[in-house]
Amino acid sequence: MTAEHLLDERPLTSHRRLANKVPEVTAYFWVIKVLTTGMGETASDYLAHLLGPIPAVALGGLAFVAALALQFAVRRYVAWVYWTAVVMVSVFGTMAADILHVGLGVPYTLSTPVFMLALAAVFALWYASEKTLSIHSVRTRRRETFYWAAVLATFALGTAAGDLTATIGLGYLGSAVLFAAAICVPAVAHRAGALGAVTAFWAAYVITRPLGASLADWMALGHARGGLGFGLGPVTLAWTVAILGLVAYMATTQREARGADVAV
Repeated sequence: MTAEHLLDERPLTSHRRLANKVPEVTAYFWVIKVLTTGMGETASDYLAHLLGPIPAVALGGLAFVAALALQFAVRRYVAWVYWTAVVMVSVFGTMAADILHVGLGVPYTLSTPVFMLALAAVFALWYASEKTLSIHSVRTRRRETFYWAAVLATFALGTAAGDLTATIGLGYLGSAVLFAAAICVPAVAHRAGALGAVTAFWAAYVITRPLGASLADWMALGHARGGLGFGLGPVTLAWTVAILGLVAYMATTQREARGADVAV
């Protein structure tokens, strides 16, 4: 899916027009997105083990708010600001899903449809207000607010869905294979003309969360749980380094910025 497929020609209703705040949808975008999902999964678990659940959630919440505040403060797409916000949404979204299951005892069979309904509600409100869900028309504060609400809901939903499949017999590797196959479906459907670009994008976006989380868990967790046993800390560090390298490359080459500045 290219930027051209996701552009929206409808006029903006807000007088506060910004440069587009979301990067070009390229292969690099999807690779970094999957990496952030996995890193968020292992970082959340690592912090909970290191600091305890309550301090970890408090720290994650503060970092999440700070990262989003910075993202809203800039008036155009800035690679490191945007991807820092995505990483913190990943960490905090994971914590939100884990709180429901571990802290409150809500089963994944219940939290998964609840988060699905929450995401549907965000999309419904967004579309009712703006008449579009295109990420390449995120040029007003209101659209940006809807965008990040949707992103947070997708991370919470993906976390719950990934943990659900892992605990019903598929395991982490089996779940990763399942979601790797699933993420191809919207792309193929879009190319075949059976699915619109915006719908295909958001479907794939949701699936990146359980895909990345399942891969990271498989790498980090012990053999008794079906993993490779590399450990939460080392996997978090390795995926963070990969994210930093790719974001630095994208910022240096300005690949994403060119797409983000396309006029609508």
